[in-house]
Amino acid sequence: RGGGRVPQRAGGRAPQRGGGRRGAARPKLPRMLRLGLPRDPNASRNVTGFLVTAVVTVLVTRAILAASGYPQVSTGNLHIAHVLWGGLAMALAVVLLLTFIGPVVRPLAAVLGGIGFGLFVDEVGKFVTADHDYFYEPTAALVYGIVVAMVLIAELLHGRRAPHPAELLAAATDRAVAGVAGGFAPGARAEAERLARRGADAPTAPEVRALIDAVPESSGWLLDLVAAVSSRVDRALRRAASRPRVDWGLAWVLLIASGASMLAGIGSLIALLAGWDVPWWISAGAVLSGGICLLVALRGLRRIDTDPRGAAVSLRRSALVNLLITQILVFRILEWAAVGMALANLIAFAVLDIRLNRPAPAARYAGKLGPGVPLGPAEDDDDPPADTGVYRSEDGNVRRVTWTGAGTGAPGVGPAAPAAGEPGAPAGEPSPSRPY
Repeated sequence: RGGGRVPQRAGGRAPQRGGGRRGAARPKLPRMLRLGLPRDPNASRNVTGFLVTAVVTVLVTRAILAASGYPQVSTGNLHIAHVLWGGLAMALAVVLLLTFIGPVVRPLAAVLGGIGFGLFVDEVGKFVTADHDYFYEPTAALVYGIVVAMVLIAELLHGRRAPHPAELLAAATDRAVAGVAGGFAPGARAEAERLARRGADAPTAPEVRALIDAVPESSGWLLDLVAAVSSRVDRALRRAASRPRVDWGLAWVLLIASGASMLAGIGSLIALLAGWDVPWWISAGAVLSGGICLLVALRGLRRIDTDPRGAAVSLRRSALVNLLITQILVFRILEWAAVGMALANLIAFAVLDIRLNRPAPAARYAGKLGPGVPLGPAEDDDDPPADTGVYRSEDGNVRRVTWTGAGTGAPGVGPAAPAAGEPGAPAGEPSPSRPY
């Protein structure tokens, strides 16, 4: 006032208006974020729910029609195909997404859209043939190929780049959106707080935390059917992955599936002599691809005792090639009879993927990953076991280790005990789990 001079700080510089945060240089954001397109951390789960619902809808629709003799809903010259009901369901899913804000509606839209997409894609044979043939033989392969393509697109969007802190903070804000209107459902606040902690390096993180703290509690939100089913499936797969000698069982499952694929290809080659209309390159491709999967699975089987991680990597590669290439060809040969084979490969791949990524769940407990690198308790685990830690041994494997040495008094923190069999390790303790 008066002279118009700006007051100076002790360091001689005038304070910036609006605080220092707005004027500070911000790191360059990924292009998708600059376009206003942050990814949802739950998108993979919802997309999976969408695709699983679509596949189940196709199988249930085919089973009901086969059991009822393929009836037609028609009157006069009109025929109401179930593709119309599929389009209606997909339209309703889009309307829901355009009507409501927040994360609560997305699982419902995923299920409803999956039902609609399943009813739509089930009749793909009518739209690729001149005579509108619902029983077009390559339909099963086309449906499976479409699902595989959508899985690869989802992996391209969500699997190649880890979530940016700004995306995690945006997801925390998104969880708070529904809470602002009606309060947090049980568990929703913890999820929002966990996302906010992971996005603490992004701008406006304190404001988002304050918003989450200000949201009241609620009696409950709409049931998240996708999360409920996926959590049960995940627990079942993790229980299977923790069973002893599960690698042997998975190896034999993959060997049998690969051998069956080869036999299907060989059988179709023989059937070509009788005039079967399956292209020869489909049959030859099934034999070649199935043979490669068989050899890779055999390589994994031989390494189970000597190199468990290498064996799991080989077995997972066999399952992956089988799912992405072999099964498309087998579906063309066996049509819907190949569903069981694809499901067996999918379960084997999921269990092997959990085993190979076991360090991630092991890191929930406090300990050290290499010299002097603390892990600390997990965000969702406030009471880790007091005698468990995670260590990287000299061979590079990550092990969960239980020890009885003197600790620091903090839960789950103790000195780095040598792994079993290493110099200085007492007989029987500590007892590391299998190295994955």
